[in-house]
Amino acid sequence: MKFTKIATPEQIEQKWILIDAEGKTFGRLITEVATRLRGKDKPYFTPNIDCGDYVVIVNASKVVFKGAGKIADKEYFSHSGYFGSTKSVKMMDLLENNPEKLFKLATRGMLPKTKLGRAMLKKLKIYAGAEHPHSAQIAK
Repeated sequence: MKFTKIATPEQIEQKWILIDAEGKTFGRLITEVATRLRGKDKPYFTPNIDCGDYVVIVNASKVVFKGAGKIADKEYFSHSGYFGSTKSVKMMDLLENNPEKLFKLATRGMLPKTKLGRAMLKKLKIYAGAEHPHSAQIAK
């Protein structure tokens, strides 16, 4: 009888991954990022342990959208809980004004809705331009 190995937090090795978003398709990029944050690309993936890597995304404002008018039509909604407090913002406005928030919202939807998912999202660093302060993670 074969058993599946369960990883412990001491056995997990987390790396830093630098991704350049310039010219890449938004949806495919976010799927790759969510997979790496979760750790599903590793052979010792365990669902109840944070196995994922740290991900740094640069040039977030230069990402490409595919689809017929998706960037103009899609809206993100927020609600404070009070009557009449529903607010919406278009995807195009988010990309122009705050691409970091757009990437976080899209990635958050693909992660677990638990404490573990929130901890995974904290390992995502997004920058609109090419510069980032993570000097040890510069691509060689």
